[in-house]
Amino acid sequence: MEQNDPLGGGILITRNKDVESFLPMTPAMFHVLIALADGEKHGYAILKEVARRTEDQVRLSAGTLYGNLARLESAGLIVESDERPAIGLDDERRRYYRLTDFGREVAIAEAERMDAALSQARAKKLFRKPRTA
Repeated sequence: MEQNDPLGGGILITRNKDVESFLPMTPAMFHVLIALADGEKHGYAILKEVARRTEDQVRLSAGTLYGNLARLESAGLIVESDERPAIGLDDERRRYYRLTDFGREVAIAEAERMDAALSQARAKKLFRKPRTA
């Protein structure tokens, strides 16, 4: 939620207390939310996307993934989707998940938290080489 800074410093970002209770997130949880940010996926697709997006730097085990999916679902950050692909393209054993609006808020808040920490690290020259676009 945005509001004007009463001290004249611009816009303040204030977060819902419920969102704050999820921060900081574990890397595995955050990667699952990132994977679901652009649409619903089943578990195996989440595993593959995280590995692909991180160039195999992050590889979630099935146990880590499914434990995190259960926790994220019980917390209301994701839900199991009722929509299924066409019958010929689907495996009935798969469960598809999507991000809830609240889950998106939490993911955004975590990304902002991490961005602020990286800004501090840059200010202290903790990067070996400058970022390239």
